[in-house]
Amino acid sequence: MNKRKYLPCAVLALMANTVAYEFADRYFHPKDTHFWQHFFTDLLTYLSFSVVFFALYSVKNIYQQQMQLDTLSRGKKQAEISALKAQINPHFLFNTLNTIYANALKNDDKTPELILKLSNGFRYLFHEGQQDRVSLKQELQHLTEYIQLQQERLADKVNVQFSTAINDPEVEIAPLLLIPFVENAFKYTSVLKGKKHPITIRMTGDGHDFLFSCTNPFDNKSNIDPSWSESGIGIVNVKERLHLLYPEKHDLRVTEEDHSFHINLSIVL
Repeated sequence: MNKRKYLPCAVLALMANTVAYEFADRYFHPKDTHFWQHFFTDLLTYLSFSVVFFALYSVKNIYQQQMQLDTLSRGKKQAEISALKAQINPHFLFNTLNTIYANALKNDDKTPELILKLSNGFRYLFHEGQQDRVSLKQELQHLTEYIQLQQERLADKVNVQFSTAINDPEVEIAPLLLIPFVENAFKYTSVLKGKKHPITIRMTGDGHDFLFSCTNPFDNKSNIDPSWSESGIGIVNVKERLHLLYPEKHDLRVTEEDHSFHINLSIVL
């Protein structure tokens, strides 16, 4: 609604009120001063009070509008984060199901254990993974079971060095931030020729300073299964989530050197 059209009416009402007050005041309290001199004095007084009240009203409106904008911003941010999480889930589930399927075909005695790990993965994705924060202990358990699944599937292909040094495992972190890097490490390594390709994954935490690193080999000449092409979204996904969840509190570096991918991520939790 355009409130400017009411401004002339407000000015006229102020003038009329001042004139009425001046006549009434002179009727009950006769004055020696000139009418117009006293009129402009009263008008200036009214205007001063009007400016003060208008300023207070404007500050109140600005505060309410800012609160509404903050609420909308938080809602938009949460919607974006939820959408990004939804992109991660199918990718993880498809890769894990492939692992179980490969072991079932071999009638491996470890298949029940792998199914249990898959069940834990489902639970994590649909419960803890939908929360705003989880403990580092929970996130590390989720990663550990995923790594064990992939090690079982790629036993002859990979040589995984996985280490953690977390001082306070109860410190909280946003869930599902690290899994795309680990997924990519196994994906690119699995298509290489030869055996025992090294994958190094390290996580350290000193108070609220968390460090994650992941290194894996790759070959530009290797053909990646087109069904895995969406995994590239995972890295972009993580970058967007980090920007939303840890603005100015993270540093992500993805580099290629000597036919190896190097991921280095630091977060102030």
